[in-house]
Amino acid sequence: MPHIPVGESSCTELLPFEEALALSGSSGGYDPARWIYVPDFYTEYRYILGTRGENPLICIGINPSTAAPDALDNTLKSVSRIAKANGFDSFIMFNVYAQRATDPDQMDKIFNRRLHEENMRAFAYVLSRVGEGIEPAVWAAWGTILTKRSYLPGCVKDMVDIGKRYKARWLCAGRCSKAGHPHHPLYLKKDEKTVPFDVDSYLKEIMP
Repeated sequence: MPHIPVGESSCTELLPFEEALALSGSSGGYDPARWIYVPDFYTEYRYILGTRGENPLICIGINPSTAAPDALDNTLKSVSRIAKANGFDSFIMFNVYAQRATDPDQMDKIFNRRLHEENMRAFAYVLSRVGEGIEPAVWAAWGTILTKRSYLPGCVKDMVDIGKRYKARWLCAGRCSKAGHPHHPLYLKKDEKTVPFDVDSYLKEIMP
């Protein structure tokens, strides 16, 4: 079933990332030794979904959809395949904005700063958990959907700034759009290779 938000996320009771992380694995229904899922119950937002490992491919989409552990949607299945094909031992699905919506047109019209700040705490956590001596591999994969909301480029900039603290290396896969937006994971070959992505030059093009 598609997920249509009940309303603006500012009207949703929000569990801060640190609290959600502390509870992760306690709800049952999936193997927490294999999966990381925060919050670990289905709700109006999602910070993290992925598999555990030392060298994950951290994929950045725009916003979460309906996927959950052991119930991946087609986008997550593609992410998993491409991570494996590029030699990563796991994958993390992250998003520029944490509100869950199947249709990006249903995303918040008004930027929810609190949700964004908690999402950025989650991003810093993901980068910090990469194995010692490994530069985090961050796959820009949001497609042209970034243009749906005016606040999204600013969210990307915050992610890039956090990434610099952890020496993240940015990647893309597939051909970028004419406007330079990185390709969405869907419709990529299962063995598509990731390549370096100049995220700083990209930001200069998209920021107002």
